[in-house]
Amino acid sequence: MEHRPSDPEVVLAELSAPSAGDPGRAARRWADSGAMAVTGPADGPARQVPVSVTSRLDLAAHTLARLGGPTVDGPALLGERAAIARFGRRGDVSVGGQARLLDAADGPVCLNLARPDDLAALPAWLEAELDPSDWKAVTSEVGRRSGVELAERADLLGLPVGVPGTARHLDPALLTPGGETKGREGPPLVVEFGSLWAGPLCAGLLRQAGCRVIKVESAERPDGARRGPRLFFDLLNEGKESVVVDPRTTDGRGFIRRLVDRAAVVVEASRPRALRQWGLDAETEVGGGTVWVSITGYGRVGPRSGGVAFGDDAAVSGGLLLDNPIGFVADAPADPAGGLVAAVLALAGVADPAGWLVDVPLAGVAAWLAGDSRVPDHPAEAEVAPPRARRVGESAAGLGTDTEKVAASLGS
Repeated sequence: MEHRPSDPEVVLAELSAPSAGDPGRAARRWADSGAMAVTGPADGPARQVPVSVTSRLDLAAHTLARLGGPTVDGPALLGERAAIARFGRRGDVSVGGQARLLDAADGPVCLNLARPDDLAALPAWLEAELDPSDWKAVTSEVGRRSGVELAERADLLGLPVGVPGTARHLDPALLTPGGETKGREGPPLVVEFGSLWAGPLCAGLLRQAGCRVIKVESAERPDGARRGPRLFFDLLNEGKESVVVDPRTTDGRGFIRRLVDRAAVVVEASRPRALRQWGLDAETEVGGGTVWVSITGYGRVGPRSGGVAFGDDAAVSGGLLLDNPIGFVADAPADPAGGLVAAVLALAGVADPAGWLVDVPLAGVAAWLAGDSRVPDHPAEAEVAPPRARRVGESAAGLGTDTEKVAASLGS
């Protein structure tokens, strides 16, 4: 097909080129973004973030602005949650405290106990009778197995486990063109089915680019980030309209259907089967001219496509971790980086006269960040800036605040 300057395939090629980014500029900014302040041991000095992280996030942020999005400091996005929650670096334990690096038989892996049920799944994951709270027993069993074996069992059970080398990389196959774009009046409508970090950040950046964003949450399972630091939730979700639905009901599914019919962009941050249960099919919507942004742990297709991932374990699967000694890079970097990349590709899709299916694997974004492992030398006395967050302009809407208003606008 013919490629245009804002074609998502052209933009992705620019982002993922081996020479993408400016290592020289990144080297000059190595301590400025705040990401380094949350990288390294808890009881020792901060450690350098790979220059590729800074250079590629700088490039993504520049591309976002070029496509009509807001001006943001790309590398600084990696420290926003830490700045708000006052998290610090913890070495081989994640900044958020839920993930840790362990030694498998053939190298490091990341076990992320992000949800209450994850701890209970450890005996089944390791096929061993053990007390999941007995960490010595858990680490011993992990050390007897290969990373690939651990990844296969984790994906079967829906347990977030990061294994280096198991990421699907960013490539043109992640983008699928669709049918002619629908006629639109007014700002592009973005319907967000997102939670936690990457999806809401993507939709939030699209709102700052001038889109109208309606955040859709299930009455049964609202966005889990509502239970976290309120300021961080506000940062990601300010200015969005909030709708709450019950997708188990005919009325709820009908409401969702009418919203999606009017959407220029749909942001989905869950495994594809979740929205299929709501009666939505990404390929069908893209064929009708919608830009569908699918943010998953490992992509919609591929060996680990059914696997669950969060920002820290996805980063490890992409090879983004420190060695000598091993440690995490920043705070769940695949999440904010994934949200930024998704927003860039979504804006490119909105500017194009065709629908697009945009497949954004968090682990693949991490592999993209880790693509250049060069770390510049720096003076020992240089001062490392603390993490920082963008200013919040207003509080995010309460759960379901705009449901009746949006329903009325849809004629229901």
